[in-house]
Amino acid sequence: MHRFFCESKNISGGQAVVADAGQLHHIRDVLRFKAGETAVILDEDGAVYNVKLLEIAADKAVFGIVEKKAGLPAAHAAITVACALPKKSKIDDIIDKLTQIGVDRIIPMTTERVVVRLDRFAAAAKARRWQKIALSAVKQSQRSTIPVIDPMTGFDEVIRLPGFDARLIPHLAEERASLKSVLHKKHYRTILVLIGPEGDFTPTEISRALAQGFIPVSLGDNILRVETAALVAAGIVQYELQEECPKQNPYDTGS
Repeated sequence: MHRFFCESKNISGGQAVVADAGQLHHIRDVLRFKAGETAVILDEDGAVYNVKLLEIAADKAVFGIVEKKAGLPAAHAAITVACALPKKSKIDDIIDKLTQIGVDRIIPMTTERVVVRLDRFAAAAKARRWQKIALSAVKQSQRSTIPVIDPMTGFDEVIRLPGFDARLIPHLAEERASLKSVLHKKHYRTILVLIGPEGDFTPTEISRALAQGFIPVSLGDNILRVETAALVAAGIVQYELQEECPKQNPYDTGS
């Protein structure tokens, strides 16, 4: 079933109004939706709505809400990945893939060895693009929640972020434990993983992270590209800590 996004402020009175130009074009001109056809709508709070198209105009599509569902509870620890900005547009692919596999928060990060530097206007444009990429990946992967995509953030600010009961820094220097062994030591529920740039974190960055309580871990013997390391780390964390419970498809209408 087709899935669309609608901000909660546009959902009231038993109706959901989709006015985003890109989605409206997709509904009207690509899918050629007609009145009475059914779909699923997600909002930013993770609610899931089974809906039926009531009308479509030049500036909006109005859906009637048939049923509202609360969405699925997270079946894994809350995972945040702070990833150093790689060259070119690879961060776009990283955000897309991390969203698909269920990461809850993604922080594009600048470090001492990050080559990409953006002024505030370019950074704002990138942030808008990253939100669109994440939304598209949510719809493609049938997630019931939308990940938080932070604006570009400096390394020193990231390592001081509160609210995590596990802080992990994979790197290539000094003694490190395997990521799997660290995850099995305690029952972690909120996890922050740092992913370094090409050339790894600098020794001073590693020292500053360790001073903030980060645990040095290894992702294996191979040296991985930034985009590969982000997916491997997030995948291992999700696999090792996911709860053993069957997942219901929130888009199953029972028909």
